[in-house]
Amino acid sequence: MIEHAKILAVDDEPHNILLLKRHLQILGHEVVGAENAIVARAKLDRSFDLILSDVMMPEMDGFEFVRAIRDNPEFDDIPIIMVTTLAEKEDRLQAVKAGANDFITKPVDPLELQVRVGSMLRLKSQRDDILHYEKDLSSLVESRTIELQKALREVKKSHQDTIIHLSSAAEYKDEETGAHIIRMSAYSAVIARTLGLDEEEVDLIHKSSPMHDLGKIGIPDHILLKPGKLELDEWEVMKTHAEIGAEILGAGASDYVNMGAIIALSHHERWDGSGYPSGLSGEDIPLAGRICAVADVFDALTSKRPYKEAFSVEKSLKIMEEGRGTQFDPAVLDAFMASLDEILTIKEKNVD
Repeated sequence: MIEHAKILAVDDEPHNILLLKRHLQILGHEVVGAENAIVARAKLDRSFDLILSDVMMPEMDGFEFVRAIRDNPEFDDIPIIMVTTLAEKEDRLQAVKAGANDFITKPVDPLELQVRVGSMLRLKSQRDDILHYEKDLSSLVESRTIELQKALREVKKSHQDTIIHLSSAAEYKDEETGAHIIRMSAYSAVIARTLGLDEEEVDLIHKSSPMHDLGKIGIPDHILLKPGKLELDEWEVMKTHAEIGAEILGAGASDYVNMGAIIALSHHERWDGSGYPSGLSGEDIPLAGRICAVADVFDALTSKRPYKEAFSVEKSLKIMEEGRGTQFDPAVLDAFMASLDEILTIKEKNVD
């Protein structure tokens, strides 16, 4: 219970306020008097623990005063005791409806005043404890949430760093530069966004697409690095990199790794069903695979490889247009073409 409370006593009779002060100060409480409800509202602030209010007052009666307090969220939790000569049931019901917590009948009995004030102060103390607990809990939850978000960001960054390093290992073996996976993944994100995918899906494709050729780690160097055209049996070995990549990534707990496995397995499928490793066609090919196929081919065409020089953008676009509806999903290719300015900006900023 609040041992030394601050109490607002409202009464249009000065001697009634003096009487309340005398009784309550003996109990160790501070009493602030107000000769009417208007003055009381001007004096009221969050430092008060209890209000004692008369009912019959000029300008604004006690019922109106209580309603005004309860309508104000800043003060609606302060306990109010009505000090009144009204004894009718209807009057007391009206006071309850207005928001009063208790009643004391005039003339005030000191013992009854002590008991009822003590009861209301215990109520106020309990409410204050709950408010403090809720505030502390809210602060703790906010603090823990910030810590969790930080931890999740760190885990996410760790996943992304692992993906980049793992993907770079495959590109290093293939004599491709790290710029390839940066360009190709950025192209994929642009295409995905242009297709209308939400930012979470765009981010997933962006961060997972660098793993598209991870399976090349399992391809012998004499095939992977051969400067000329591959023999038929060599080409069959080369094609296995899609399945090798998917097997390496497997079904993990990370959404990025899982998406990386899907992209690795499907980005060499063709819209007409003539691709590998599964011969999927049309929309049976995962959308992420269809997106990365366009991004990967554009970067391959415009980049130098052991078996070819870089093609011009114009020649590369012409070759890709020839693959519309056969190699590439027409809608994905259209999204790529619609975003060509952004694609070329990425290309210029990430040269080998």
